[in-house]
Amino acid sequence: MSRTLCFETICCENRELKNLSYHEARLNRTRHELWGYSDYWNLSERIVIPDSVDNALYKYRLSYNKEIEAIKWEPYTPRTIQKIRRVYHDTIDYRYKYEDRNELNTLFAQRKDADEILIIKNSLVTDSFYCNVAFYNGNDWFTPRSPLLPGTQRAFLLDSGVIREAEIRESDLREYSKVKLFNAMVGWEDAVELGIESIA
Repeated sequence: MSRTLCFETICCENRELKNLSYHEARLNRTRHELWGYSDYWNLSERIVIPDSVDNALYKYRLSYNKEIEAIKWEPYTPRTIQKIRRVYHDTIDYRYKYEDRNELNTLFAQRKDADEILIIKNSLVTDSFYCNVAFYNGNDWFTPRSPLLPGTQRAFLLDSGVIREAEIRESDLREYSKVKLFNAMVGWEDAVELGIESIA
């Protein structure tokens, strides 16, 4: 699939869409910056939760460019992550949430016996395959200032003061004791939290 489509993944729990304003802002910004569209989509008006969706945790996936191309609802089960592998790519570009994830898939295939990857770009820590990341220094949680994709949960946590931005180089990882992985489907309280030694 070419980079003609982008997508949003929105968490739905108890039949409530989470952080919808953040998804709406990113979607409209993407449509404007990538394709020049100036119309504004109000997602609360466009998304209809089907009767088959109960109070459990569901993932709503919306593929779009000029129009909505596809939608999908599916129950969500969090992944088990115990080990993270560092991988390296100095030119990877994922500023927008493209359907085309071939470069990321290639990096994920390098994880060997690990469950997840940590992508290093030009010596800077960015993201994992599916998640933004944050690191704990004993007092505060810091997220990389230059993620591959600024996530909606990341934006919410920054606005809430739960995490702060910092330039985090690969060589800085030893200064932290823990890492957390979070995304639109994984809130802060439920995010995977591991010791920094889990990063190989």
